[in-house]
Amino acid sequence: MTSCFTTELNEKKEKSFILAKALFPDEEWIPTEPNIWVAKSCLAQREIEPEKWVKEMSQVRILTSRGSVAIFLPDLHMQNEKGSLSADLVLDGEVVEMKTISGGRATLGGKFKYGYKQGSLITKNCSITKSHSVFIRLLSDIPVGSVKAKVAGELKNRFDKGSFICFFEITKELHTWTYDELRSIIGK
Repeated sequence: MTSCFTTELNEKKEKSFILAKALFPDEEWIPTEPNIWVAKSCLAQREIEPEKWVKEMSQVRILTSRGSVAIFLPDLHMQNEKGSLSADLVLDGEVVEMKTISGGRATLGGKFKYGYKQGSLITKNCSITKSHSVFIRLLSDIPVGSVKAKVAGELKNRFDKGSFICFFEITKELHTWTYDELRSIIGK
C-alpha cells in the first residue's frame, strides 16, 4: 500500500514539475514543507505579505495533507483586457487558482469566475496543457447542491477542461467535480 502511494505521489510530483518548468523555465523551486515547493522569486512574499502567505499555505495544506503535490508559481501578473491576473500554483500537474470565500452564492460565483479566468490566462499559451482548476475553501454554510448549481451556471459558455475543488470548512468535506460534470447539470 505504501509503495502504491509513493508511486502515485512521485507521478504527481513529476507532472507538476514538468508543467511548472514549462511555464517558468528560469525559475528555481524551493521545498518548504512536505509536498510543497515555492518559486524562489516568491519567497520574499513571506516578509512582504505575511497574512497572504499564511492564508495560502493553510489552503494548500488542505490538499497536500490528502496526498497532493503543490508548486507555488511566481507572482507574475499577466495582462489581459481587464487588468492583470496570475494563478497560484500547479497542483498534481494542473494549474490551480485558490480562493477562500465567506460570503453567499453571489460571492462564490464571482470568485469562481475570477479564479477560472486566472487559470485560463496562464494556460492560454501553454503547449503542455490548457486544463486549469479552481480550489475554493468555503467558510460559509452553503449546501453542496447549491454550490454545484452555482458553479455549473458560471461555466455556461466556457469550455476549458479542469475541475472545481471545494473544501467545505464547516463539515470538513472535500469535493471535486470536473467542469464537464458540472456543465452536464445545465446541459451546456
